[in-house]
Amino acid sequence: MRCDEVIAVLKELAPEQLACDWDNPGLLAGRSDKEVKTIYLALDATDQVIEDAVSAGADLLVTHHPLIFKAMKKINDQDFIGRRVLRMIQADLSCYAMHTNFDSAPGCMADLAAGRLGLTECQVLEPEGELEGSVYGIGKAGKLAVPLTLRELAAKVKEAFGLPFVLVYGDLESDLLLTDCAVSPGSGGSMIEAALVLKAQVLVTGDIGHHQGIDSLARGMAVIDAGHYGLEHIFMDFMESYLNERLGGRVKIRKAPAAFPAAVV
Repeated sequence: MRCDEVIAVLKELAPEQLACDWDNPGLLAGRSDKEVKTIYLALDATDQVIEDAVSAGADLLVTHHPLIFKAMKKINDQDFIGRRVLRMIQADLSCYAMHTNFDSAPGCMADLAAGRLGLTECQVLEPEGELEGSVYGIGKAGKLAVPLTLRELAAKVKEAFGLPFVLVYGDLESDLLLTDCAVSPGSGGSMIEAALVLKAQVLVTGDIGHHQGIDSLARGMAVIDAGHYGLEHIFMDFMESYLNERLGGRVKIRKAPAAFPAAVV
């Protein structure tokens, strides 16, 4: 298959027009007419990921986070982004990113995360618009299928997303049973207000700062920080299944191994 044919399949899942205005999804490097025999999936186009993709003989690297976020006036070996772009061009490796369009598209990141937590009666946490009569947007808020204490929910988040640890802003010794939960994969500090408006008792997200955490708690909502990578690495498993189903084995699918960028020591 040609690269642009694969991209057409990706756009069916998460149209680029669903992305936030500040975002930069799409074909960020490489040739749209390139013949694609192997796709490599990753969350980020890191140096290691690019080398692994090249070693795997990949023709197309599909990531969640865009390698290029803003305009580049120079592409050379004097900065790490330029070096990565040069490496991909040298290896004839195309790179396509699906970011906030994947976050918000129906059936994608928000729904996948809510499904892992078993949320029911879901509504979009931060609506962005409508697609074929359905509201799409960032995050989900809903009901826990079974009421849980904060400690129990923290354990559920770890299990559901395969995490080594989570950070919790809240009383882990409380016997209060939580029923209303919001989840926003990625960096969700800006989702605190929306979660409070929807009366969530707890927000599961990543990249929470000290003041965001304690201020949210002071307003009656606990926060479970499962990490940016921790909640979004599900992108790779989902895309592997999706592409295998849609491409019918015409293209080999490889994916980066789970590699949590932070650790507790």
